[in-house]
Amino acid sequence: MLRLIYLLTSLAAVAGLYSGFKPDPKTKPIVLAYVGGFRGLVNTDNIAAEKLTHINYAFVDVRKNRAWLHNLATDSTNFKHLNQLKLRNPDLKIIISIGGWAWSENFSDAVVSDTGRVAFAASAVDIVREYQLDGIDIDWEYPGMKGEDNVFRPEDKENFTLLFKALREQLNSLKQQTGKEYLVTTALPGFDAIFTHTDMAKAHQYLNYINVMSYDFFTGGPLAGHHTNLYASGKVDNETSGDKAVKLYEKAGVPADKLVLGIAFYGRAWQLQTGDPKSYPRTITKVERGGGYSFIKDSLLTNPAYKRYWDRKAKAPYLYNADLKRFVSYDDEESVKAKCSYVKKHGLAGVMFWEYFSDPKDYLLSEINRQL
Repeated sequence: MLRLIYLLTSLAAVAGLYSGFKPDPKTKPIVLAYVGGFRGLVNTDNIAAEKLTHINYAFVDVRKNRAWLHNLATDSTNFKHLNQLKLRNPDLKIIISIGGWAWSENFSDAVVSDTGRVAFAASAVDIVREYQLDGIDIDWEYPGMKGEDNVFRPEDKENFTLLFKALREQLNSLKQQTGKEYLVTTALPGFDAIFTHTDMAKAHQYLNYINVMSYDFFTGGPLAGHHTNLYASGKVDNETSGDKAVKLYEKAGVPADKLVLGIAFYGRAWQLQTGDPKSYPRTITKVERGGGYSFIKDSLLTNPAYKRYWDRKAKAPYLYNADLKRFVSYDDEESVKAKCSYVKKHGLAGVMFWEYFSDPKDYLLSEINRQL
């Protein structure tokens, strides 16, 4: 009888692993901040922990096929201070985010084999265990694509899913030791090419949620446009938007309640070729620095040389300086309100944003808290 009970218990555990994670419908919406540890020590005194549900620590690197802390002294101190934020918000989750745009070049090699995936997952889980963290976020930019001069191969598509499987299995083992639930998440872009190189219908089964990077739709040129718009403006061919990204993930088999919509706490800026920001296409002559939202609100919106426009169809603001022919795309309180309304209307998991200290005055985070 005892052997039968053990067998049934084991089968139930295995079934739980492969049936897919389903968010608790009673939980409040996710409000997730990416916090940049790559700058050095994080001043956690300036983080409004009570306004957040999750912090993703950016980033952990991939070196020699392992998860690797760039600066052990700095990272370990940051983990300690981030964990202390739980004194102010006991429900706050602290998660390591591995990769990012600059540190994704070695993912493909790290997960190319079963033994490699197991070893990589073990190294990531070791960080979670040692610093008493709450989970792992994979920000591989991007499987099957070059990104910033990444190693990539066709097998990335399958290995991407198998990576999450390995992480989930090892975190489940850690759970047996600690009794604590751990999160496995990923950050993925809003453009449609990602679905050629991933199998989201399979991958999401191992994931608690997916952070949809619904920003950076326009970056280096040759055109300027809305970089974090909720809807298409209708004036750009094959235009990307937050809404389009959500629908693509749903079409790929991801439930809406596993999708976290991205908000940009920073702007993108360009110098236009013509003097009319409403003319299309918006051809640029150079890329400029957009700045964080606190800077945009305090320094640009108060400058009479900049005029604010609102694209009603796209639900997106932009600024234009006629003297400099400077076009700035960004999120503000009005677009954040629209995104939060969208999250509630469509049953998404919540919102996330990059990056916390781009808006140190919490203008946008405060608006998120008012709306969700």
